[in-house]
Amino acid sequence: MNPRRPTRQVAIGDDRTGIIRIGGGLPDASGAPTEPAPVVVQTMTAGYTHDVDRCVAEINKLAAAGADVVRVAVPEKKDTESLPEIINQTTVPIVADVHFHFKRALEAVEAGVHKIRLNPGNISDRDQVNAVIDACKERKLPIRIGVNEGSIIERKDKQRRKEELGKYFAGHKQGHLMALMIAKLEEYLDIFHERDFHDIVISAKSMDAAFTIDVYTEIAERFDYPLHLGVTHAGTKETGCIRSVVALGSLLSRGVGDTIRISYASDPVYEVEDGLELLWSLGLRERKGIDLIACPTCGRIQVDLFTLVQDVRKKLATDIHLPMKVAVMGCVVNGPGEAEGADVAVFAGDRRGIIYVQGEKVANIPEAEILERLHAECVEFQNRVLRGEAKLGEKKVEIVPPDPIGELGSGFEKIAAGNVEKVAELTVRGR
Repeated sequence: MNPRRPTRQVAIGDDRTGIIRIGGGLPDASGAPTEPAPVVVQTMTAGYTHDVDRCVAEINKLAAAGADVVRVAVPEKKDTESLPEIINQTTVPIVADVHFHFKRALEAVEAGVHKIRLNPGNISDRDQVNAVIDACKERKLPIRIGVNEGSIIERKDKQRRKEELGKYFAGHKQGHLMALMIAKLEEYLDIFHERDFHDIVISAKSMDAAFTIDVYTEIAERFDYPLHLGVTHAGTKETGCIRSVVALGSLLSRGVGDTIRISYASDPVYEVEDGLELLWSLGLRERKGIDLIACPTCGRIQVDLFTLVQDVRKKLATDIHLPMKVAVMGCVVNGPGEAEGADVAVFAGDRRGIIYVQGEKVANIPEAEILERLHAECVEFQNRVLRGEAKLGEKKVEIVPPDPIGELGSGFEKIAAGNVEKVAELTVRGR
């Protein structure tokens, strides 16, 4: 992991929602140093903003899932008119996503929104942009300049589009698309700089993961503003998670990126959950709740591990709040070794499971009892940690493999008794 790229820092939110800081590492306007803030997880509502009750319910659900910031679309005046009521009923900073009409941005600022997102490909009139900048500057609100591959090229004026295509796409498509996106950013930033406005976050999204990595890498070298990472219209959760994690994980591991959104054509709760898991996996945020690890399964398992893992995840999600490592392993071959380092572990065999708590065996139980007993041991261990009687990952956990026929049905006792041929025969038969 590379150190975080130093940037200017922006703040979003108010006393009621709390202040969320994005980026950092460079001195602020007064010359005071700033520390890089944790990478911020964002998402966007999927419903209509003017449907206040549903919008509020969705925002609160996303906040409960761990979203730091939620963005809402405001394509019509009835959407911006709904913002005050929405903001008063939610507890996270709200970003107004403005695409085609600058007046929506002005209305959103007046309504009390915490940040504005503008798209240079859709709002380019200098006077209109200046009006938005001045309104945000007066309220001390940041603006995200969001460039998207799908909107960066002029599509209404066919002659202009032809000229742009000829200029930027001749030869190597991706290289010239990158040049176009950066040129648009520079043109737009010039407007902001003339107004001495620097509370800016930049994004440059594409559907192509490799191109996303390249364009953000180039932008990170050219500008010192915080970067919002994302792969636009990434697809379904099944494919979009791969596309997004490849791009965002690569950039974050290089120290590039200050706020992220994983985008799916699905429930945005999944965007939040997967965004947090990405940051936890890279050590960029402190994990909340269990760190669940499980073996990929093979022909050796003797319990319904797929069901068990999902049941464990759901059952512990409600009651375990500490970053406890929990291992669910399906056999006695690799299970003991792979479970080392877990605070609580279970590995199974012959329709039974052995549970360990920091290396101490606490139970040997039938398969049907594994879930409830594992839950009870995790809750008890969490209580011990909270009472100061134990620490997460405090000691090296060494789990000694059991007799594969003894407690879980295998053959060390027979080996010790000299009955090696019988053990070999059982192994060949796969028993």
